[in-house]
Amino acid sequence: MNTVSESISRILNYIQTIGQNIGVADAFDILIVAFIIYQFIRLTRRTNAIRVTRGIVMLLLILWLSGILRLTILNYLLRRAVELGLIALLIIFQPELRRALEKVGSRRLTRSLFSSEFSSLHTEAVITQTVLACADMSRSRTGALIVFARDNQLNEPIATGTVLDAEVTAELLKNIFFVKAPLHDGAAIVKDGRIAAAGCMLPLSSNTNLSRELGMRHRAGIGMSEQSDAVVVIVSEETGAVSVAIDGMLKRHLSPETVEAILRRELLPQEDEARRSWNFLRMLRGEKHE
Repeated sequence: MNTVSESISRILNYIQTIGQNIGVADAFDILIVAFIIYQFIRLTRRTNAIRVTRGIVMLLLILWLSGILRLTILNYLLRRAVELGLIALLIIFQPELRRALEKVGSRRLTRSLFSSEFSSLHTEAVITQTVLACADMSRSRTGALIVFARDNQLNEPIATGTVLDAEVTAELLKNIFFVKAPLHDGAAIVKDGRIAAAGCMLPLSSNTNLSRELGMRHRAGIGMSEQSDAVVVIVSEETGAVSVAIDGMLKRHLSPETVEAILRRELLPQEDEARRSWNFLRMLRGEKHE
């Protein structure tokens, strides 16, 4: 009993010593590490890597316990396994690491600094036409998959479809996704304010935790948002429900007003953030936005 009390006392004294010696740089260092761990957890929760992560945590826990219990042979074998496992981890997590690096390299840090008023007005027109088309397709239960490219250029998905380079209008979007149209099965990709291509093939999501209610169209939209910074609008052919996928997360059963608010928040330049936030609050209160 005294040994336990002494151990607890030593731990508390150690924590107190650390708290007294911690500085601003140390606190900043801790925040950075915490942010990296948080992003890693977010990444693994959306993929099959969560199972591998659990296995790694269990292995490290056993390694730690074998050291405390002085299980020499087991501890030695586990330490060797961990050393060799670093190479295996790079192979196992290769898709996830690639996606993470692509997203880090495509963050919109400077885009808003160079946005012009013309591009802002043009994007607003694109959003308006898209919302009108989605509202009509929702009522007629016409399936649709519309991808808005941001910093990732999406050249590979565009190459799988038919190049259009056309202005974004509600009528054109409805014609593309008309059930008997030749391009209705694929995705329409909007790039630089124009429909770059239609009938495009998108990568399916590898997330095994998705609802069984979601069909191939939704899984393709989520997969595209997982592997790029694109914003994906999906209209369900079965229910007519409109959804938006961003960063692997799907927001379902959205009203036209909510879809418009999301697209404005994600696609318009950052200098309009205050105005868009005010309009979004007014929209929630049932008022017309500016």
